[in-house]
Amino acid sequence: MIEGSRVRVSIVGVVVLALFCALFARLWYLQVAGGTQLAAAANANRVRTVTDPAPRGRILDAKGREIANNRVANVVTIDRRLDPAVRKKVFAELALLLGTTVAEIDKRLSDARVSPYTPVPVGIDVPIDTLAYIAEHKDAFPGVRAEPRAVRRYPLGSLASHVLGYVGEINEQERAAKPKNAYELGDEIGKSGVEKSFEKDLRGKSGKERLEIDVQGRVLKTLSTTKPVPGHDVQLTLDLDVQNVAESALAEAMTTARQTHDASVKDKFENYRAPAGSVVVLDAKTGSVVAMASNPTYDPNTFAGGIPTQTYADYNNPENHYPLLNRAIQGQYAPGSTFKLVTSLAGLATGRISPGTTVDDKGFIDLGVEGGRFQNAGNVAHGTVDLPNALTVSSDVYFYEIGRAFWGDFHRNAPTGNAIQDEARTLGFGAPTGIGLSGEVKGRVPDSAWKAAVHAERPDAFPYAQWLPGDNINLAVGQGDLLVTPLQLATAYETVANGGTLFTPRLASQVLDLSQKRVRVIPPTPKATVALPEGARRAIMAGLRGAVQDAKGTAGTVFAGFPFAQQDLAGKTGTAQVVGKQDTSVFVAINPPDPAPDQPQYVVVALIEEGGFGADTAAPIVRRVIEGLVGLPLTPIRIASATTAD
Repeated sequence: MIEGSRVRVSIVGVVVLALFCALFARLWYLQVAGGTQLAAAANANRVRTVTDPAPRGRILDAKGREIANNRVANVVTIDRRLDPAVRKKVFAELALLLGTTVAEIDKRLSDARVSPYTPVPVGIDVPIDTLAYIAEHKDAFPGVRAEPRAVRRYPLGSLASHVLGYVGEINEQERAAKPKNAYELGDEIGKSGVEKSFEKDLRGKSGKERLEIDVQGRVLKTLSTTKPVPGHDVQLTLDLDVQNVAESALAEAMTTARQTHDASVKDKFENYRAPAGSVVVLDAKTGSVVAMASNPTYDPNTFAGGIPTQTYADYNNPENHYPLLNRAIQGQYAPGSTFKLVTSLAGLATGRISPGTTVDDKGFIDLGVEGGRFQNAGNVAHGTVDLPNALTVSSDVYFYEIGRAFWGDFHRNAPTGNAIQDEARTLGFGAPTGIGLSGEVKGRVPDSAWKAAVHAERPDAFPYAQWLPGDNINLAVGQGDLLVTPLQLATAYETVANGGTLFTPRLASQVLDLSQKRVRVIPPTPKATVALPEGARRAIMAGLRGAVQDAKGTAGTVFAGFPFAQQDLAGKTGTAQVVGKQDTSVFVAINPPDPAPDQPQYVVVALIEEGGFGADTAAPIVRRVIEGLVGLPLTPIRIASATTAD
């Protein structure tokens, strides 16, 4: 009995000794081994870092004029550490002054993305009288102060908005895609346009302020301060004068078109709808974007400081035709007869035609099967036409015959069976141009493989898996399932205009630091050299000149009175049929077709959704833009009721 008690006492003693040993070991670790680490952690707990965002760099046009900059705004902020007991009263008073709600103020202060030591903005561009009232009643507004802050500003409003883009608070997905710790939640970042594609250059380096705080979270002193470094300026190739002419011509033509009767509609009275459109101007010698317009448009200033929910909903409302959409790079359309440039090159490159090859244009061709009749616009017969004449009068029959011949090659498995598609891809269709703006689409160049794939996926919409003669015939005149963007169309014409250089469109020429010294130059970027068949360019340019300069040309009426002796000009109309909608109006111009070595050369494209024939709405826009480019008096924009040539 006594022996058992001794054993139990011994066991308890061992346990107690073990516990004391563990306790002493832990004390030794805390005081000696882990002391440095814990001291560092304690120090970190009493030091907080507050970020001071850097002003973004400016965006300049080709002549150095500001398109985007920063302004100092009067911002009312609230200290998040405000005593909860006084919050309710302060919030109620402040909401009345700022024209907001207590719930909205509370929501802003509850945002976990904002540091607890950073004042939270609850009002931007606050009127002076409101600021004065707050200053005079400081006791009623503890923790509230007015301070100047840099806010992104677009001084020209909606001008070039689709090129510039806008900025907004970074989200989790955007932050995850950036290098670690490069951004904090709540930071501003370029969301679209140049603001996004040149984010690295435009964004400066944030300043940092290290604060020492006590256990209650009160700031004791500032330990160190690093000032923010502003971002670099980005100089674009865009010319504001040309951009302004392009946007105003586009808007005016669309407004006028909506008041113009569409005479092609026979069963009812209907005006052109013209809900949207685009204009692109390229420097054909460098691939530089001189102007890029899209309508409807928007004001990027509405995004400064956070866009109101209703405004953002309006921008994304289908009834408003999606103002945020940059139709120059995101709109996909059948190009109509402007695509005859591609078919011409395919025919000449393969020897299928020569410039002198003629066709007897009776106004239509008939394949002898149901649905196999294809006709010219208005069923007009042009008689005997060669290639230049066919481009001048836009003879669909001439190009139908080329498309039908190439389908025969395809049917026989000849190497030239996909000549039109191959030429289209060589000129950049079916792939993004690489301009660098987010959201650019690639368009579509349909062929037998594509058709088989879409038939397998949607046999109801595409009941035939085979590539049929009608598919190739439609493709030859820019119809069917072909889709291009206005920028792709401009780069294709640019390539032929400059003699065969396909450029990646250039949007910026250089990046500058705060003292306006060059950080880097952005040179033109040739993507490929396209071999043009012997005599092809000369024959094509002759046809395109005739389209605007000949009385029989499809745009001859639009360009009546234009001083061709001073300004040589070539162009091509296009009219694309869209099921359930009015025709798409397209026009492309080259000025001049054969420039001197030191003379600039431009390609201008205009495309109007539901704007009728190419000469009806698009061509008058291009004439106005050309006049603005070369310094001619601007003539009135006159929209035709309906022409009979595409």
